[in-house]
Amino acid sequence: MRISRLKLKHQILLIFLFSIIIFTAMELYFYYSFYNLTQKRAVNFGNKIMEQTRQKIDSVFNDIEISTNIAVNNRKVQEFTIADDDYKRAFDFGNYVTDLMEYMRSFNSYVNGIMVNDNQGRRIYSLATEKGDIIFSKQYDEFIKSYKNASQSGKGTFTTILKDEKTGNEYFFYTAPIIESIGGVHFSQQTGYCSVMVNTEKLQELVENTDLTPHSTLYLLNSRNEIILSNQADSRGALFKEILAIDRDRLTNGVKTKINGEDVIVQEKGLEQAAGWRIVSVIPVHELTTDMNDIKNVSIIAGIGIIVSMMILGSFFLNNLTRPVMGLVADMKKIGKRNRGFRIKVRSTNEVGVLAYNINSMIDQMEEMSSNILHTQARLYESELSKKQAEFSALQSQINPHFLYNTLNCISSIGLEYGSKEIAQITSCMSKIFRYSIKKDDLVLINEEIQCIQAYMKIISIRYENKFLMEVDVEDRLLGMKTPKMILQPIVENSVYHGLESMDAGGQLRVSGHIDANGDVCFQVTDTGKGIGKDELESMKTKLSAEDSESATHLPEGRSIGLSNIHNRIKLLFGEGYGVEIESWIGWGTTVTVKIPTLSAGRSPCIPSVPSRRLSPSAKG
Repeated sequence: MRISRLKLKHQILLIFLFSIIIFTAMELYFYYSFYNLTQKRAVNFGNKIMEQTRQKIDSVFNDIEISTNIAVNNRKVQEFTIADDDYKRAFDFGNYVTDLMEYMRSFNSYVNGIMVNDNQGRRIYSLATEKGDIIFSKQYDEFIKSYKNASQSGKGTFTTILKDEKTGNEYFFYTAPIIESIGGVHFSQQTGYCSVMVNTEKLQELVENTDLTPHSTLYLLNSRNEIILSNQADSRGALFKEILAIDRDRLTNGVKTKINGEDVIVQEKGLEQAAGWRIVSVIPVHELTTDMNDIKNVSIIAGIGIIVSMMILGSFFLNNLTRPVMGLVADMKKIGKRNRGFRIKVRSTNEVGVLAYNINSMIDQMEEMSSNILHTQARLYESELSKKQAEFSALQSQINPHFLYNTLNCISSIGLEYGSKEIAQITSCMSKIFRYSIKKDDLVLINEEIQCIQAYMKIISIRYENKFLMEVDVEDRLLGMKTPKMILQPIVENSVYHGLESMDAGGQLRVSGHIDANGDVCFQVTDTGKGIGKDELESMKTKLSAEDSESATHLPEGRSIGLSNIHNRIKLLFGEGYGVEIESWIGWGTTVTVKIPTLSAGRSPCIPSVPSRRLSPSAKG
């Protein structure tokens, strides 16, 4: 059965039961995993402490190694080991070498003594007198001999423990060979060795200051598993077979084992500066988990308390919340059945009651708003439709002809009767223009629009006695396309009367047409007249870009009214992105650009191909 099909009350009950089961399982998991967590805590704690101690000891060993390398590579020390002249050896080199060793010993508190020996058994040294007697014993000579021979490899090494048979004191040393590098007869040969006595008491302080648990033990073991140092004095010199038997790879990550019947965590870390040397820690588990037992007990008690609280809360929640919600759902179903007169019953004063009250208010407002929206949309639609029709009719009516075609025919006949060829030509061209303008079609062929322009130019040529050079250059492929009627003639008329008429002589007028990069049809009417002032040009551009299509009826008389009419007609027909643009420069002329979309006349328009036309001042009709 799908849970989504259950009632809300049952779903909430199921959620509470599931939460209680999950929480109980988590408590059990926590209880049984606590043991592993404490072990990890012990391992992490021991690892952190051991890493700090390892870094300190490695730092001490590194300082000793660096100091020793400085000594064995010193020129005076090498000359001391190869000098044959005892006087020169004692006074020229010996004093310097002694001072160098004294300085090194005083600089490093972890060094008790430094000895330089040559291959002939001669030595020079700097010692702490209370701890240096061992080097004069035969026991030391036998002990150091094996490391002297091992130094043939050219590298220094830390020794094992040397226990003084008389005093019981323990020592270990760092020995390094002296290889002659000054270019003598013994070049690249071992001429002696340097032995550094490590201050074990100082190292012991470092280990004892390690912050482990009260009964934890920290060991420093050499490569022979001898305990060099330990923070427990009674364990020094002892080897735990239980520890040494554990796999060293496992010790790196920490191993729980039993030593002397006690559960402990054993870890080790190898030293970087002494090959085979390592630090081993033994931490009793109970010392790490003592402070966590209280946490474990508190968490168990808190878990039981939370489970009981969830059960009480779930019962209260089911009785006091789901009941009003279920009633709210039942009432909403009745409203969903379009019972417009029904309202939700408010069953309580809490948030559910407020929700029911607000839903009732919302339903009242929605019904009122729906009624208002329907009436408002109907009125807006009718108003907008009437407005668009009035705008289009008003704009179109402003460029319709205002006198009759028959009157022009009459004037043409009279002109021919009296022998006035110019009057006949003018009236004939006017007759063509008006016959074209009163066509009922809103869209005409571009060819027809161009013929209208050419007729108007012929009238201007006669009127001004060929004062201006006028030409029409339209691409042939445009002539079979369509354009709104009478959009170029008013622009050409503006160019003549506002641009060229005031000129004494000369002046050019050019009408061109082409398809731009976007595939739209662009007409340009360019004149070389007086141009338009900057302020007047900005005013005209502002009026052209105005969104109010009725602004054309409020424009002052002049060239802007014709441009605004054409611009608004094109915008009403084709939308934004199309219309009229104007650019002008004082003394250079004006260019008006008209942009319309490409309108095909049909698949096979029967339109004759009309070449580009050019009118010159010599044209007589």
